[in-house]
Amino acid sequence: MLKKTIPYIYALGDQAITIEWSSIISEEVNNQVMHSFHFLQLNPIEGVTDMIPAYSSLTLIYNPSIIRKQAMGGSPFEWLKKKLAALTVAPVINAQITEPIIVPVCYDISLAPDLEEATQITRCSIQEIITLHTSKTYKVFMLGFLPGFAYMASVNERIQMPRKSNPRKLVKAGSVGIAGEQTGIYPLDAPGGWQLIGQTPFKIFDITKEDPCLFKPGHFVRFKAITLEQFHQFNAV
Repeated sequence: MLKKTIPYIYALGDQAITIEWSSIISEEVNNQVMHSFHFLQLNPIEGVTDMIPAYSSLTLIYNPSIIRKQAMGGSPFEWLKKKLAALTVAPVINAQITEPIIVPVCYDISLAPDLEEATQITRCSIQEIITLHTSKTYKVFMLGFLPGFAYMASVNERIQMPRKSNPRKLVKAGSVGIAGEQTGIYPLDAPGGWQLIGQTPFKIFDITKEDPCLFKPGHFVRFKAITLEQFHQFNAV
């Protein structure tokens, strides 16, 4: 059982409320976020239309008219705040770790425009960066920035790198990057400033599927190095 962190609950405009447990990247804190998220999925509050889990917070979007009826004409925010405060007192059981999603990544420099520069930033060789990046299991803490973009943490301290001072105007879909202690995969072609160290042939976001996002908060991911030939074979299928 995890040690409870007392959250701060505040309004986010007049149709949203946020429960914030912390301001840091912490798996223990995120387990508290996901515990509340899953509990509210199983025990929905009438009038709550969406929920957004993040690293250390959970935001609920709600219909003020529906909540006001339950609050007997009182403040929708105060009614929800009281209800959520009671929820966060419940004990948090350690999250059950599921099998990680194995994601193939090609670290060939033709697909990794920042890999050589990364050796200068980290003072690690290319092979060391690959070994360190593929040696950990990462937790998906949240989705954001782009549809299906999963913020994963935490990379080995030796290969943590700052975002680029001048973001690229175009990053190819499937590009794998590092920013601070986070790693992630661009699901779509888009501008971006993460340090790009490889590329996966996997489609991370597919609008044609019923569930278009490959990753969800709470998932675990491991990267597996593949050759350039294997990368092209994936794309040829």
